[in-house]
Amino acid sequence: MPAPRVLVTGAAGYLGSQLVAALAADAARRPGVLVAMDVRAVPAALRLPGVAYESADIRAAGLDALLQRHAIDTVVHLASIVTPGKGSNRAFEYSVDVLGTENLLKACVATGVSRIVVSSSGAAYGYHADNPAWIGEDQPLRGNEAFAYSWHKRLVEEMLADYRAKQPQLKQVVFRIGTILGETVKNQITDLFDKPRLIAIRGSDSPFVFIWDQDVVGCLLAAVHAGRAGVYNVAGDGALGIREIAARLHKRCVVLPAWLLQAALVLLKPLGLTQYGPEQVNFLRYRPVLANRRLKEVFGYVPRKTSAEVFEHYLAARARRGKP
Repeated sequence: MPAPRVLVTGAAGYLGSQLVAALAADAARRPGVLVAMDVRAVPAALRLPGVAYESADIRAAGLDALLQRHAIDTVVHLASIVTPGKGSNRAFEYSVDVLGTENLLKACVATGVSRIVVSSSGAAYGYHADNPAWIGEDQPLRGNEAFAYSWHKRLVEEMLADYRAKQPQLKQVVFRIGTILGETVKNQITDLFDKPRLIAIRGSDSPFVFIWDQDVVGCLLAAVHAGRAGVYNVAGDGALGIREIAARLHKRCVVLPAWLLQAALVLLKPLGLTQYGPEQVNFLRYRPVLANRRLKEVFGYVPRKTSAEVFEHYLAARARRGKP
């Protein structure tokens, strides 16, 4: 089988940069062509030998020409807005997450790309009181419109399902990824762990499933090298509740009724006193807990760390940086 000719979108991001480095370093299975594409230009000093760097917007016209120029047959699509910046807005995030993905899919079909690997999220299942205790891939996608990231992942997955039906020649691997933790990860969830006290919602364990960033990279590598097509949850074994997390952080856990926390966030968010809005209450209260059986038994990847082990690894990295 010829070596794949790979393009990675979002290649300058947290996961993208790690994946490009791993692909470039894999002497035994090095891609025939490796293109790192991002809207941000990568400085020359940080560029890896043997990698073609392209500065391009996922939303722009001309993606098909870029794919054709490099004769790409495999795309890994990681470009999305995970943690919005201060100047971000919902229309911009939609244009990147949803319209950008649509633009890429059209270019893939137009140029005969045979395989696309997409980083989705467990957030696509949505945050609902009637979520089952453990969510498998057969559960409906009910991403909440109130929560932009969740809603956009749902819309993208609906689009992908339509392409699977109408463009079956474009094989898809879709990873619904849990909460990623690694040595240097920083996002809205890790910001919660940095607070002096953790917030718990009365009547909810608020379980988190974690996945080691190196396991996510491992899944992406396996998918590039002709792993099984399909949709897979990506999470470590087991889960940790918010009280268990607080105990491991040696911090107090303040338990509040949902209505009180929502009312406080309604007041504080417009004043710029918190990055969290009232929709985040359901984010804590009804988190989808991802079952990983299909990942292990069908796709064939067994995460190297459990949720608890991932969190301990993250804690050790925090300690090395001097964080409490």
